[in-house]
Amino acid sequence: MDFSSTIIIFLIGFIGSYISGMLGIGGSIIKYPMLLYIPPLFGLLPFSAHEVSGISAVQVFFATIGGVWAYRKGGYLNKKLIANMGVSILIGSFIGGFGSKLMPEEGINFIYGILALIAAIMMFIPKKGIDDIPLHEVKFNKWLAGSLALIVGIGAGIVGAAGAFLLVPIMLVVLKIPTRMTIASSLAITFISSIGATVGKITTGQVDYFPAFIMIVASLIASPLGAIAGKKVNTKVLQVILALIILATAVKIWIDIL
Repeated sequence: MDFSSTIIIFLIGFIGSYISGMLGIGGSIIKYPMLLYIPPLFGLLPFSAHEVSGISAVQVFFATIGGVWAYRKGGYLNKKLIANMGVSILIGSFIGGFGSKLMPEEGINFIYGILALIAAIMMFIPKKGIDDIPLHEVKFNKWLAGSLALIVGIGAGIVGAAGAFLLVPIMLVVLKIPTRMTIASSLAITFISSIGATVGKITTGQVDYFPAFIMIVASLIASPLGAIAGKKVNTKVLQVILALIILATAVKIWIDIL
């Protein structure tokens, strides 16, 4: 990779990781299509879907560390929720990460499109009153949370996305978790999920290490900055931004699939 390639990859990682920290997602829903489509626009060799999913998996691991660190104070991290969904999504992401090696690129893109479409629909479902619940009074169905996290983990492990773009709407719409607690806790759950996806991608040879390293550097800088910004932005605005990002990504992926 030459200097211009390095700068482009760094900027993709920085933008995606800033949004990751602000919205409580691993950032792959942004960086997956950016890595797939932006390099060829500048005359660079395109990454394959397998390479993009591998780079994304490794990068998410580091992006979520930065975001969780920025949210460590203020009572936003729900430890019971993180432990419950974290274990389930870790198991699922191991399964998905290893299984993705057996899938064609079209299959990986198809699953990514399905997940993005489901997430987009859920984000536009009204979420009334969830931010009126005091953080210390938040309750959730443990069996439902664990089961949904397992399913998300399998799908996310396949695409190397860690699953936060699906976890966030599930936590908001199904489990009724307040927005800022959802953002902080989903980053922690996504970190756990990314362990399984990362190990699966590395052990099956799906990671291009130099671009992954550039993305990691960008993540460690941008993710905490995004988390700081997310604490100051109105929760309704955060929900709208995430919904629009997920919808735009879903539309782009499905245009290419069809």
